[in-house]
Amino acid sequence: MTEKEKRDRGLLYDGNYDPEICRELLACKDRCYAYNQILPSHTQERHDAIVALFGKTGKYFTVNSPFWCDYGYNIEVGENFYVNHGCIILDGAKVTFGNDVFIAPNCNFCTAGHPLDVEQRNLGLEYAYPITVGDNVWFGAGVTVVPGVTIGSNTVIGAGSLVNRDIPSGVLAAGNPCRVIREITEADKEKYPKL
Repeated sequence: MTEKEKRDRGLLYDGNYDPEICRELLACKDRCYAYNQILPSHTQERHDAIVALFGKTGKYFTVNSPFWCDYGYNIEVGENFYVNHGCIILDGAKVTFGNDVFIAPNCNFCTAGHPLDVEQRNLGLEYAYPITVGDNVWFGAGVTVVPGVTIGSNTVIGAGSLVNRDIPSGVLAAGNPCRVIREITEADKEKYPKL
């Protein structure tokens, strides 16, 4: 079994020294670097670069620079996907975002983890577990989501949160570790002043 096959099955794999994985990581870093150099006003070029990088996109999305990922092909995004500056997606496993997902600056989505055992870790072994995000989710600035987490639809994750467990649909969740604060209700429609 190859190291990529181990990775894709959620097993420990050589994520640091395997030649095939190292080539893919380096190629993706080059593509991210090139993307980050494209002028913001060159919207079609930026759009085409992300379509070529990601495994799946909707028709409408925005990914602001700088943006970094490990492979790109494990990232799938729905319609109206928006990423602000400084996002990092470590996509050793699949990272799936639904429709109308908004990500504030400096958020991290990390499918990669390392063994607690120092000998295994020093051999370069790691694991990758998928991250799944539903529709209509908003991530505040500086959120980190760790391997294996699922976040339900219509949820808000507060700024600075460390999401290390599944979060259900329709809630405001925040903190370190992230926890459900309350449900989002009809009253939230009246929270902010309108003209």
